[in-house]
Amino acid sequence: MSLERAKEYLKKYKLDNKILEFDTSSATVELAAKALNCKEAEIAKTMSFLVGEKPIVIVVAGDQKIDNAKYKQEFHTKAKMIPPELVEELIGHEIGGVCPFGVKENVDIYLDVSLKEHTLIHPACGTHNSAIPIEVKKLEEILDYQKWIDVCKDK
Repeated sequence: MSLERAKEYLKKYKLDNKILEFDTSSATVELAAKALNCKEAEIAKTMSFLVGEKPIVIVVAGDQKIDNAKYKQEFHTKAKMIPPELVEELIGHEIGGVCPFGVKENVDIYLDVSLKEHTLIHPACGTHNSAIPIEVKKLEEILDYQKWIDVCKDK
């Protein structure tokens, strides 16, 4: 179901045929980088949080971690990840496959500036064994996102 949501979304941009599916898991940044034979930084990690009662996702480069102080400055609240058992219900994708494609309508999408360090990135596509290679500029074009933010730790 999650893969279908992502495919339907990407189909509008003629990108559904670019989705890669693997025989092995790509549920973590490390596993995805191995499956794609790329650097962990080139994996687009989509993290899900609650801001009050509102679900949001933030797409960050795979080698990044959320900086709690920056997050609080941006959202005026402490970073609170969605409990694993609620992620699919609130976001529309299962853990290990959370992506910005085909999320539920009430979910706000944010892009972290860490993505701008790369030309090509690889977000998941709704399942723990799928991804799509996509240019950051193209991702920016096709997503209905709120804005670019800076909420990751400085390297």
